[in-house]
Amino acid sequence: MRKAFSIILLCLMVLVFSACGTENESPVPVTSDHPSSETATPPLDEQSESAESSGSSTITKIPSATEDVEEPESMSRQISVQFGENTVIYELNDGTAANSLYQQLPLTIEVEDYSTNEKIFYPPQELDTINSPLAQAGTGTLAYYEPWGDVVFFYGDYNENPSLFELGQVLSGGELISQMSGTITIKAVE
Repeated sequence: MRKAFSIILLCLMVLVFSACGTENESPVPVTSDHPSSETATPPLDEQSESAESSGSSTITKIPSATEDVEEPESMSRQISVQFGENTVIYELNDGTAANSLYQQLPLTIEVEDYSTNEKIFYPPQELDTINSPLAQAGTGTLAYYEPWGDVVFFYGDYNENPSLFELGQVLSGGELISQMSGTITIKAVE
């Protein structure tokens, strides 16, 4: 009877380990049925190492579902903003507002001064801000101010605003943003 109980208990423990165990969790210690035994069975990694050193058969660790899985690379989209002989390059993020702007390119449009830290323009169509990050960085941020429907080129620090969504960040030419004026051309960088 005791032998049958031990086999059932062993089967249940195997089932629990295979159903619940992950790489980040510590395995539940397994102890012997004998009351005087207080030694826990080492985790599988240690069992594998000790088996290799003793020359006995080894236990092969099966990778978890999250191991050895390569993350898909995010699609890097860049845009150029040209005015006169100058070019500023931005990298767009993966937000829906950035996607909305990218789909409207190329644009030739008038840029305006606003305040002492930004240049703005109004895209032909409103940008979709669902699933877009809020703008939180400073100088060099490309953003969209939803209440007014304008795209903002920041060349100075600004205060965060729950209606200001980040589109991307400047990669090169950031020192030229304050000089933007008149007609600008915005294109996708191929």
